[in-house]
Parts: sequence; structure tokens; C-alpha cells
Amino acid sequence: MTVQKQVLLVVTSFKRIDEEHSTGLWLEEFAVPYLALSAAGYGITVASPQGGMAPVDAESTKETMPVEWQATSGVLKNTRRLGDLDYQEYAAVILPGGHGPLFDLAKDKQMAQLLRLFARERKLIGAVCHGPAALVSATLADGRPLVAGRQVTAFSNEEEQMTHLSSVVPFLLESKLKELGARFVKKQPWMTHVVIDGNLVTGQNRQSSGQFSEVIVNMLAGQGG
Repeated sequence: MTVQKQVLLVVTSFKRIDEEHSTGLWLEEFAVPYLALSAAGYGITVASPQGGMAPVDAESTKETMPVEWQATSGVLKNTRRLGDLDYQEYAAVILPGGHGPLFDLAKDKQMAQLLRLFARERKLIGAVCHGPAALVSATLADGRPLVAGRQVTAFSNEEEQMTHLSSVVPFLLESKLKELGARFVKKQPWMTHVVIDGNLVTGQNRQSSGQFSEVIVNMLAGQGG
């Protein structure tokens, strides 16, 4: 298939919570959608707030993983700087997780500007696990939170407590999304769960990466891509 659409993957630049806790991107949540979109023939740009090397959470590479997942880490060595992009070029933005987005994408002004544009133009917005943290500072033209009244999922409070990091993250993602008026829907910890609300697609956890990616590819195809 010839490339008909360009997709933007935005990852975190944040790599350390404190002296005891490093963080970054959760590799599976990047690799699975990246490979699915690539296999479907889409052009892919990988960007981050700072550009350059995107940190990968070491915890996400401890378990044995497919070789092709590991190979995608090379793409993360030289990401584009988010503020340098022409957002009009992209048909969709995909937001993988890892705890990093809680610290940078959640308050990044360029990220918020991009999401407002995508929401206005009804372009596809996809976020998985902690990726929905990027949605929390985004508002619509009338000032309402982008997620207000929208059905979403993300890494749940129970899952965060089970990671033993709930005391060091800046906020609990489930609680924050509810506070902003989102209609939060979740399943039991570590169960696959994907929610579609119009142009907004969210996945609960890393276990949801495969189904999340299938939905994204199918929705783009349905738009004529």
C-alpha cells in the first residue's frame, strides 16, 4: 500500500522521577502501534517535547520481548522536537505511555495546542495506559477540557497502586480525568480494555496495546487511508 496518511507518535522526554526512580516511555506501548502502523503503510513521525533521545523505562525491557519490539528502540534515538512540526500534516496522533507523560506531556503547551487542533478538525487521537496524561491540559476553543463528557479509559488507580509508584507520581490519572469531567470506564487490573468515543481512542494498560493498535489502524483505514 502506498503511503496516503502521516501519523504522529508523541513520546515523553522525561526520564527520572527522583534518585530512586527512573522512568520514561514503556516500550511495548510504543512498539506495538508503531509496527502496526508501519505494516499498514502509514508514514510515521516520532516526536517528543525536547526532541533527540527519548528515554525508555528500563522496567519495560526486563522481560523477554519480540525482537521487532527491540528494533523499534532505534527510532527513539533521534525524535523530532514537538514544537518544530507542522501539525496539519498528520491524520492522527498516538500517545504511548510509561510514567514519563505524567511529568511532561501532561503540562506541555505544544501538546495541548496540537490536541486542540486535532479535536477541532476531528482528527484521530489515540492514547494508551499513561498516554492519556497528555490529554489533561488540553482544552477546546471554548475553554472546556478536551476530555469533559468523553468516555475514556487509562491506567487505573488500582493499577497505579499495584506499581507502588502512586506516592511519587504528580497525580493519579484516573482521578485526574474524572476531575476534568471525563466518563472514566475501566476493567479489572491488567485486563485488555479499549474505549472508542468518536475520534478519541484510549487503552487502559500495556496489555491493551495490541487491541488499541488494531482499532487505530482500522479507524484510519475507514477514513480512506
